[in-house]
Amino acid sequence: MNSLSQSRNQVLQQIEQACQHAQRAPDSVQLLAVSKTQPSEALREMYQAGQRQFAENYLQEGLDKIENLHDLEIEWHFIGHVQRNKTKHLAEKFAWVQGVDRLIIAERLSAQRDATQAPLNICLQVNIDHQDSKDGCQPEEVAALVEAISLLPQLKLRGLMVIPAPNHPQAFMDAKQLFTTVKAAHAHPEDWDTLSMGMSGDLNDAIAAGSSMVRVGTALFGARAYSDKA
Repeated sequence: MNSLSQSRNQVLQQIEQACQHAQRAPDSVQLLAVSKTQPSEALREMYQAGQRQFAENYLQEGLDKIENLHDLEIEWHFIGHVQRNKTKHLAEKFAWVQGVDRLIIAERLSAQRDATQAPLNICLQVNIDHQDSKDGCQPEEVAALVEAISLLPQLKLRGLMVIPAPNHPQAFMDAKQLFTTVKAAHAHPEDWDTLSMGMSGDLNDAIAAGSSMVRVGTALFGARAYSDKA
């Protein structure tokens, strides 16, 4: 068994143990492999180990990998900040965009998603604990955004994405409460099924609070070599 396969199995075991502790079914939490700065060969190896969902933070890097790995049936997620001038490529090439925090971004993604494609899956990024340094809409803005975005034809609004400050497990609980409140008022509650929160260092707390998708990079691939990306 290669090292990436071992790393993936270890993360899946951690997810399973966290689910057991929280009295949840292990298959209620999806593993999203955060592959930013990793070479395409590492993603191919992780795919061979069974991973199908990958997330990129940088658009050009993501587009390059989509091209390099076009022979693989990967579900591509974009989890970086969404700039207005880059929505076209996101709408065309990705299955999920998790960094939507403004209506104008959602409107552009819907308009630029081809009608022959499946609707683009969207998560609203919420600045759940009001960090000055973080992107995301404010919690009090979520209900109105959900109401407006739900009307856009080429999008499927799936839930929320949060990146709380370190060592702040209460933020995960706050996000779960917001998720539940919005679901109750959602025009399409059957679509509202994704609470994307938790990373390598805090996925236990996130799963305990109700995360349905954890975004893991370092624990899967190891430390990253960062560089400037478009």
